[in-house]
Amino acid sequence: MSHGPEWHFAERPTIEHLKAMGYGFVAPVGHAILRDGENQVLFCSHLVDALMGINGIDRTSAEAAYGELATISDNEAWLKVLRGDYARKVTGQETRQTLRVIDFLNPANNQFSVTHQLRVKAEHTRKPDVVIYVNGIPLVVIEAKSPLNVKDKTGEAFEQIKQYEQDIQRLFFSNVFNIVTDGALVLYGATGSSSKYFAEWRDPWPKVEADFPDALAKGLWCLLEPSRLLDLIAHYVVFEKTETGTIKKICRYQQFRAVNRIVERVIEGKHRQGLIWHTQGSGKSLTMVFAALKLKTHRTIQSEALTNPNILVLTDRIDLHAQISGTFVACGLPNPTPIESIKDLHALIRSGKDGHTALSTIFKFQDSKEAIANSENWIVMVDEAHRTQEKDLGAYLRGTLPHARFFGFTGTPVKKDDKNTYENFGVPGEGYLDKYGIDDAVADGATVPIYYTGRKTDWHIDEAKIDILFDTWFAELDDDKLNEIKKRGVQIEDLVKHPRRIALIAYDIWTHFKAYARPDGFKAQIVAIDREAVILHKQALTKVIAEDLKADGMEPAEALARADAMSACVYSINQEDSKPSEDPHKQAIRNELKTHYLDAEAEKLAKKAFGRKGDNPQFLIVCDKLLTGFDCPIESVMYLDKPLKEHGLLQAIARTNRVSDAKKRNGLIVDYIGVSGHLEEALSSYRADDVKNAMRDLDDLRNQLRAAHSAVAALLKPLKRTATDKDGLKAEYDAFVKLLSSEDKWFDFKAKARGFIALYETLSPDPNVLDFTTDLKWVANFLLYGTQHFEKRQAFDQMNYSEKIREMLEKHLEATGLSVTVKLRHITDPEFWEDFDPADKTDEELMTAAIRKTTELRKTVTERIDDSPHQYGKFSERLRQLLEKLESAQLSWSEKLKAAEELAKDITAEDAAHVEAGLSPGAYGILQILNGFTSGLEGEDLAIRLEGLYTDPVTAPAGWWEKDGLRKSLRQQVRSMAHLAGLTQLKEIPEEVEAYALKHFAGH
Repeated sequence: MSHGPEWHFAERPTIEHLKAMGYGFVAPVGHAILRDGENQVLFCSHLVDALMGINGIDRTSAEAAYGELATISDNEAWLKVLRGDYARKVTGQETRQTLRVIDFLNPANNQFSVTHQLRVKAEHTRKPDVVIYVNGIPLVVIEAKSPLNVKDKTGEAFEQIKQYEQDIQRLFFSNVFNIVTDGALVLYGATGSSSKYFAEWRDPWPKVEADFPDALAKGLWCLLEPSRLLDLIAHYVVFEKTETGTIKKICRYQQFRAVNRIVERVIEGKHRQGLIWHTQGSGKSLTMVFAALKLKTHRTIQSEALTNPNILVLTDRIDLHAQISGTFVACGLPNPTPIESIKDLHALIRSGKDGHTALSTIFKFQDSKEAIANSENWIVMVDEAHRTQEKDLGAYLRGTLPHARFFGFTGTPVKKDDKNTYENFGVPGEGYLDKYGIDDAVADGATVPIYYTGRKTDWHIDEAKIDILFDTWFAELDDDKLNEIKKRGVQIEDLVKHPRRIALIAYDIWTHFKAYARPDGFKAQIVAIDREAVILHKQALTKVIAEDLKADGMEPAEALARADAMSACVYSINQEDSKPSEDPHKQAIRNELKTHYLDAEAEKLAKKAFGRKGDNPQFLIVCDKLLTGFDCPIESVMYLDKPLKEHGLLQAIARTNRVSDAKKRNGLIVDYIGVSGHLEEALSSYRADDVKNAMRDLDDLRNQLRAAHSAVAALLKPLKRTATDKDGLKAEYDAFVKLLSSEDKWFDFKAKARGFIALYETLSPDPNVLDFTTDLKWVANFLLYGTQHFEKRQAFDQMNYSEKIREMLEKHLEATGLSVTVKLRHITDPEFWEDFDPADKTDEELMTAAIRKTTELRKTVTERIDDSPHQYGKFSERLRQLLEKLESAQLSWSEKLKAAEELAKDITAEDAAHVEAGLSPGAYGILQILNGFTSGLEGEDLAIRLEGLYTDPVTAPAGWWEKDGLRKSLRQQVRSMAHLAGLTQLKEIPEEVEAYALKHFAGH
């Protein structure tokens, strides 16, 4: 058996590391004895032995339990079974007995195994690289591929895992998470996660980097060392119910570390408190869920301190309370009780009973002074801990629960001089019990970095020069009005809300937003100085957008309505709003405040619509609300016109740091007020280290773009580039292919080119990018050509580019005629065959044609095999041989092109084979499946009848593919028809025919 580089660099070392950690190795030759057939995935004898050994039951009961477990096909149901939530009747017992499939308290009492090349039979039979088993249950699939690109999470390994989840679903029923590795980098993600949620486990706490020989050993130990794997399964996986469905989530390393530090502190009993700073957007609410889960269920620990604790989660704001309560309930935590009134709180904490999980706001402790009897059995987790100590609330809380354990959580760092928070939650000399700062989250890809750019400085407002500015800006006011304002004292708001300034900013916001955020479907918040400013911004922005729409030819009334729908205002109501005023300006603003006010329900709907791509509003205009706790990945830019500082500034800007799709590389703060000019001062009350990268200057990015461009330009330097037409550009591309010559140099160029393009996209439409546009077009389109040449496959780079530059590159391809050179044709396209004509082709042109044809055929063969493996499977070996021929120095380019043509002709012949056989394409496809099981003559007739079964509306009415009962009945009919035709593989045939039918007849 020949092994490729993946085996040597990734797969074999992975197996060796796991063996060293105590995993038993199951060689592929042993699979048959352990499984009930190739389409089954449980290791029968391992699971039966574990059921007997852990639960003390007899073999008959264990085998019956195995039979029942083998039918569970729901991932969430399997997690419950793994955690001990499974019971059935056993010999000698009257009632059902709980049966555990894992012994969490004694890791050594379980059988940990690793195997590779596990062939799982299905319509698309697959063989994952490595599978981890515990007690005969497959829990982790590892895909070894090289090399992985951690930055943009692309690569075959991710696609492969997705393919397995789709094709061999059975292997993933009990799966907890998956791993992809290239032998160095180890990334993991929960079952069903898309590649953007795969992450590295960077900190091997409680060990350190130096304890490991290499990155692979570290990554595997962090996730798969037996006792850690059991801890992850027991406490660190949740299924969160959301409006769009259920999402499976597994912890990140900082959550695992923080929760285990909390649990250790509770068990040790030495200190009764701890402070945890996990930066905003890094999953703090979920950390609290995992902490509650482990403190309540503590499956891997026996400790007096955890017998039956009470947990109280406290927040200091209604919206945070709703958010955290929602997360606890959505994650299915055992009986969380959201507390709605002071009376409910006291009834619960003074009941004398234990085992509660309660969620409340701290305000419900107001005036509570009498200590409760069992306070030492309460563990209190306080969110945004630094704010809850204000106004004696902390004193009431501690007076009521004097002996409780207190853990403070915060999303922003604690200020240098905030003695209270450190005293109330910290341990002297410790600072934070666990810290996960801004840079950590960005380095892990848990959040995106935030950049800022100051807009025109003459709009900035310096409080020191307020009087001078006032005189210049308000020169046209009449003297009475001027004196009236001066008498009450000029305020910063007077300047900020100057109508001319607001109108200019509205124009700037719309111009910037159209070019920066809108092309990729992202949205924005506008932060105004107060409620009146919210209204002024709304009016000015609506006017600017309406003018723009009218200029495009829209009717005025329609333009105004459209423009108005694009923004929504979110603010609190005030008693003053309904009072009449003699001042016409004030009265008009009050009327508008009533018009645009959204009550709780309308605000909820506006926030949801804002979170949906393509729906209005595009802008949320706010002054105080939605600057904290509002989690919206689609928001990529914040237009700031309010002088925020310290905690308020850190909270507000973090609205833009949530990870979205690959096109969102950063959050952007567009600063109209001048905060960014005095950033050090605005954040001076924090330790410099804690906030050093809270906001980065866009100038840094401009410098990075220059550096990335220089790196690419250095590789292009030996090349003369002057061409503007197709032939000239093609000659330049060929010359550059020669210059690169080796695959190593190509991969180096590709990495540098992608870095350059990514930075260009991030900055665009910044005027600084214009110097690099010409080179960008050349480089980006060369990537398409180079990928075909060096990797013989289609490049998908264009799909990941931002809309802003994709359109520009498409235009360039068309304008230069290069699209003919780099775009792939389909085998059914008549022009596909033109390339094969060798007449008048130079050697260079023959090479291009041979490479392009092979790339196209690779795509065709993959599609065909995916569609009908029994019919087209034979071409995969032919494709491999063709790829080998391309590398061969013995053959000329015209011979290589000839070989490609022969393969193309044979595929086309196979496409038409059904005609010769006198069958429809569907019946012919089914016949190929049957031929895999028999060479009997009955095949054709049976294939026609089976196609009829799945296409006749009487036996297969519309929507049959979504109804389990109908699908089962169709499978039974296939079974009996196959049986009557004398076939014997009555389990496999119905499964494979159904899989084919789902692909070819469903949805028609």
